Amino acid sequence: MSLQPFISLYRYALEPIAPFTWFGTNVCSLDLVAVFRLCVALRQMRENLYAKHQRTAGENRLVPAEERSFVRDACTVLTVVFGGEAIIGPLLGILPSFMLSSISPGLYIAAHAIVEYIPVLPSVSLSTELPLSFVDGFTRAMLLCSLIPPPVITHTSPVVASSPWALLLSSFIITNGGFFITNMFSFVEPTPLTLTTPAELQPYGWTATDLWSAPLITGFYALLTHAQPFWAEFHSVISTVLGGAGGKVEPMDPESARALCALILVGIFSTRTAKNFGLLWKKSVAEKIKIQ
Repeated sequence: MSLQPFISLYRYALEPIAPFTWFGTNVCSLDLVAVFRLCVALRQMRENLYAKHQRTAGENRLVPAEERSFVRDACTVLTVVFGGEAIIGPLLGILPSFMLSSISPGLYIAAHAIVEYIPVLPSVSLSTELPLSFVDGFTRAMLLCSLIPPPVITHTSPVVASSPWALLLSSFIITNGGFFITNMFSFVEPTPLTLTTPAELQPYGWTATDLWSAPLITGFYALLTHAQPFWAEFHSVISTVLGGAGGKVEPMDPESARALCALILVGIFSTRTAKNFGLLWKKSVAEKIKIQ
């Protein structure tokens, strides 16, 4: 399968767009898609949790729901986006992006305000989430392949720049740190903020797709592009084991590697969506009935 259509799609989606270019800011259509996708998903999550709270409040005598505030919800969005970066920044000795520019935080706050004023959002369903798996795959690949690796592999410390562990750990924390913080402090819940066990630390929370897919895809991208000496050597070893001629293996160009990673993520997220909505289970049951 040729990756050229997907490479071209990325190039088009990464072109700066008006009216942002009028003010000298490089915001592309992929940025806008990712921003609004997250803001819509968080609002849907809040509404689902509120509905669940209302259904069970009388039975379990839960804590009354707190009146939502724009500031709390905006802080939730910013924490999800920049929480992981805020954690890994001091560990790597680099400034997080939100400390260097106000464009990205301002864009998320503006998008959050727009989404909050939309009267009704479609409910989360298979028909809406399955097509969005394609969007999620491409936006997540941009984060894992183009935004996270450069600060690590160009680090001023040669030890950090050549460390595959630093690269994978950075990918894991930046991608998941924000949600970990918001879950730990119940930011999305309708009740007042309280310290609770994040979903990631609950039984089988470690199996969540977002947790393992982040370092997996970043590592795969580094392997294909030889982002660090370790990955170039590892690629040669894999090639030899699989029957290659041995010797030096040529790296894949970054655009092709990113497009391939995006397609893999589309497959991962589509499978997760199908599983969450029972599509895989229903199919397996139907096959069993047919056999019987």
